[in-house]
Amino acid sequence: MEGITHPIPRTVEEVFSDFRGRRAGLIKALTNDMVKFYQTCDPEKENLCLYGLPNETWEVNLPVEEVPPELPEPALGINFARDGMQEKDWVSLVAVHSDSWLLSVAFYFGARFGFGKNERKRLFQMINELPTIFEVVSGSNAKQSKDLSVNNNNSKSKPSGIKQSRQSESLTKVAKMSSPPPKEEDDESEDEEEDDEQGAVCGACGDNYGTDEFWICCDACEKWFHGKCVKITPAKAEHIKHYKCPSCSNKRARP
Repeated sequence: MEGITHPIPRTVEEVFSDFRGRRAGLIKALTNDMVKFYQTCDPEKENLCLYGLPNETWEVNLPVEEVPPELPEPALGINFARDGMQEKDWVSLVAVHSDSWLLSVAFYFGARFGFGKNERKRLFQMINELPTIFEVVSGSNAKQSKDLSVNNNNSKSKPSGIKQSRQSESLTKVAKMSSPPPKEEDDESEDEEEDDEQGAVCGACGDNYGTDEFWICCDACEKWFHGKCVKITPAKAEHIKHYKCPSCSNKRARP
């Protein structure tokens, strides 16, 4: 990751200029340089992060080692999910995390140099005038005015219908388990009962279900995992069409 070799922004205008430079670099990575960015995010490598630099360039690199880091760190391990989901969904997910990182960096500078309430408000208003990286990458910003003129009749909007069907499909693979999977009737065989019990055990840590814990099922081995054990959040799961656990992903990657 970069050391801070660029001038450190100290005013609202300088922080906003830094924001725009980093934003331009991230957009370039996810659009014009997409082929290079995709190839750089090899799942066989270690945890990688996407950084936008103030000079409107980007880099994929390992996170810094010092604690705490000089700047807030981007999402860790973006390369691991590259081959486990549709390319478009993966790019959109990286874009969302990049938007969050840009805001954290901008307001880190604001906090570091003592921006007051009015300065923070002005900075956010300047930032909010620009479309998010997600909007640029997905094209949703261009469709926004059109979408607002359409009522809730989903049959009139094909893109919206596609999105909803994907979310519905994802939800069939994701569960928030407040109780164990239902057991078979008493007259079922012992093997089937054992299978039911395995459904309530995390394939990563081996622990049983917990109340209100987020779980996800692997489409390959059909084992259930705590979301925290495989680093999958409910928000991330909504973008995954076919989930493969780390073990199945490694098997597919190796000849």
